Amino acid sequence: MALWARQASRWCCLLNASRAAGFPRRLRSCGSPAQTCHEFAPLALLPAGKDGALWRLQACRHVSVGSCSAPDSAKDGSFSSLESNLPSPVKQEQAEVETLPDLNAEILNEDWDDIPPSSALEEISEEEAVQIIAEPILPLQSTTLRDYVDHSETLAKLVHLGVDLSQVEKRQKAGQLLLTLDFEKDIRKILLFLKDVGVEDNLLGPFLTKNPYILGEDLEALETRVAYLKSKKFGKAEIAQMVSRAPYLLLFSVERLDNRLGFFKNELGLSVKKTKDLVIRFPRLLTGKLEPVKENLQVCQIELGFQRSEVQQIVYKTPKILTASKKRLRQTFDYLHNIMGIPHHMLTRFPQVFNSKLLRIRERHMFLEFLGRAQYDPAQPSYICLDQLVSLPDEVFCKEIAKASIQDFENFLKTL
Repeated sequence: MALWARQASRWCCLLNASRAAGFPRRLRSCGSPAQTCHEFAPLALLPAGKDGALWRLQACRHVSVGSCSAPDSAKDGSFSSLESNLPSPVKQEQAEVETLPDLNAEILNEDWDDIPPSSALEEISEEEAVQIIAEPILPLQSTTLRDYVDHSETLAKLVHLGVDLSQVEKRQKAGQLLLTLDFEKDIRKILLFLKDVGVEDNLLGPFLTKNPYILGEDLEALETRVAYLKSKKFGKAEIAQMVSRAPYLLLFSVERLDNRLGFFKNELGLSVKKTKDLVIRFPRLLTGKLEPVKENLQVCQIELGFQRSEVQQIVYKTPKILTASKKRLRQTFDYLHNIMGIPHHMLTRFPQVFNSKLLRIRERHMFLEFLGRAQYDPAQPSYICLDQLVSLPDEVFCKEIAKASIQDFENFLKTL
């Protein structure tokens, strides 16, 4: 229905345009005013629907060819009353009837496919409605990157690479950064650089999940930082290990990296070789805050009573102790030293015990004490090494250290 109406409207627009373009006009005389009414009568009596559109077209064509034959009703005077009631100016205007030129088929069919756009309020058929394809609207603002994945080739390729966008969007301004980058222009070169450094393909996704900011870094600056590490005699495999385990490492400028290495060398009194070995095994020392490190060093020396040389041994063997919670460090030392009676030199020898959960240490010590086997002095028989106390699985601990069954250990824990 709406299509036929638009086509009829298009025909009328073409006819009006031909008038405005200055087509020749001619006057024609009709035998009576009724003949004039005959020319325009069909326009007032058009049926609805498709037939109506055809009537309109035929009426316009009828006017253009100049047919003036009066209907029978006009010939017998049925329109005489209408003629007599018309004012004289109207009669004069009707005497000069404007006629339109006959438009050939080529003109009428011109731009036939250029149908004027329909109104948003116009009713359409079900067949036309199902042909409308509405594209999803890109949100102007969103709290999740998921809304943009279908619209962004960059985000889609990062997802295929293994990047967890749900974690990336939790990092400050990381989501906005990814939306401004082009994969081919901005990201591909960074991925090739990371592979050249030594980051494995299956680690690229997790790496960028933890550090998406590296995608916005200047490639030349990144290459300069790697060149600095090589100048400090770090091998290619060592650099690859450090970058993979500490994703933020390459965000640090050469000056900051140099200051961090100098800090640990001077603060701990370590040699260059031991300092390198320390940061290779625990590279997050170079990317973390220095204040917790300074505080833990003071706790070890002032509160826990370790000598400087003992602190050096503890930190070198267990560098994670520098970033541990001070409260947990104090509680673990108190139980080991004051409850279990472990002296400082023994804790210095087995500092990995500080990385164990205090609950695990307490449960196993109490079970050994219940069995009468809690002996931690290496000079005494049935000596139990601190490393074995905390590192062995429960089954092995019960069988080799406690000399009991796992069921006995579980039953004992229920009594606590």
